[in-house]
Amino acid sequence: MFDPSKFTVQKAKPLPIMLMLDVSGSMSGVQIETLNEAVRTMIETFADEEKMETEILVSIVTFGGEVKRLFPFTPASQIRFSNLQTRGGTPLGVACSMVKAIIDDKDETPGRAYRPTIVLVSDGRPGDNWIPPMEALINDGRSAKCDRMAMAIGNDADLAVLGKFVEGTANPLFEAHRASEIRNFFKKVTMSVTMRTKSKDPNQIPTLPVEPQAQNVSSI
Repeated sequence: MFDPSKFTVQKAKPLPIMLMLDVSGSMSGVQIETLNEAVRTMIETFADEEKMETEILVSIVTFGGEVKRLFPFTPASQIRFSNLQTRGGTPLGVACSMVKAIIDDKDETPGRAYRPTIVLVSDGRPGDNWIPPMEALINDGRSAKCDRMAMAIGNDADLAVLGKFVEGTANPLFEAHRASEIRNFFKKVTMSVTMRTKSKDPNQIPTLPVEPQAQNVSSI
């Protein structure tokens, strides 16, 4: 007997990318302008990379004065990114708690999805109790299985805080002292994700080449 269910087209398996972006007041000026440009370019590249086997989903959580999720996990090709604005302090702990809740929720982050990547970008020092929320994010539940990447922006960034975020991964802490280095970091994020979409096992995290840090001349 003819069974139409045997002829359904398999849906692309999602690869979720969560961006945690610092939009506190100290990120104003060239830093937020460059960040907006880099994120927009990354999303456009992801949209071009979407194919039948893998669908790249992006969500963004910002923290600056308050913590906001700008949109749920959405196919990159459907995102219309609007420039971020800066304000307030740096509630990193609350941002970590929100991201963990999103990743741990199977309705928000589908169980059939590939291993998610979380990308943290910040230039400052947390203004809240960030240690327990970050430890929970990187050590407990489904969120502990995520790949994590981080970039510290500016000469005053707290490298110990941001370095803790990438503990247990193969990723170094990237540092940006100039606007061009913010762009380069997002190119590496893009490279990591697109390499996964073309891999036989997208759950396998590729090892990216580490470039020497530039000297701190002409700081942002």
